[in-house]
Amino acid sequence: MFDIGQNDLAGAFYSKTFDQILASIPTILLQFEDGIGKLYDQGARNFWIHNTGPLGCLPQNLAKFGSDASKLDEFGCVGLHNQASRLLNLQLHALCKKLQGQYADANVTYVDIFTIKSNLLANYSRYGFEQPLMACCGYGGPPLNYDSRISCGQTKVVNGSTVTVKGCDDSTEYVNWDGIHYTEAANQYVASQILTGKYSDPPFADKMPFLLKLKF
Repeated sequence: MFDIGQNDLAGAFYSKTFDQILASIPTILLQFEDGIGKLYDQGARNFWIHNTGPLGCLPQNLAKFGSDASKLDEFGCVGLHNQASRLLNLQLHALCKKLQGQYADANVTYVDIFTIKSNLLANYSRYGFEQPLMACCGYGGPPLNYDSRISCGQTKVVNGSTVTVKGCDDSTEYVNWDGIHYTEAANQYVASQILTGKYSDPPFADKMPFLLKLKF
């Protein structure tokens, strides 16, 4: 199982221009393709490949890059980050189609995590959540409850006071756990949508014997 893109893009935004980031995507995917080939040569035949989610909606990126409201999209997320995610995903999907033809005796399944997570963030209240963009375990309070100086679980001196970062009272109300990762409740929603099969290429039914072996 592979989940590709988030760290590659997130780190790049700290040191590269947007155009440089887009130009680096083919290299990222070439390295990924090489890794798939090596695993195939060693006998791997079932590949389940998740694309990357809406990077611009993570509190960590909103705190760093979202201060200019003109750069936010309709959901209050950093537009360029999400645009880069979409472009990487388009190329990743094309690569998966190529791999499906190249390795005819293998199962190569592409899963559209971006659409699943975007739907959750756009319709969070429908699924029982109250906070789509604020971290449950963080520091600083609304609107993001995220501070890069101190992470979930840490104890540090911040602004002259000793602070211990703890989780919120009810994490099931939050989509985001610590500014980067999703809460268990949000991940449960994502998994439930994956298991419908409609976000997979090829459709889930074609790969069901393989996927039933996976445990959530």
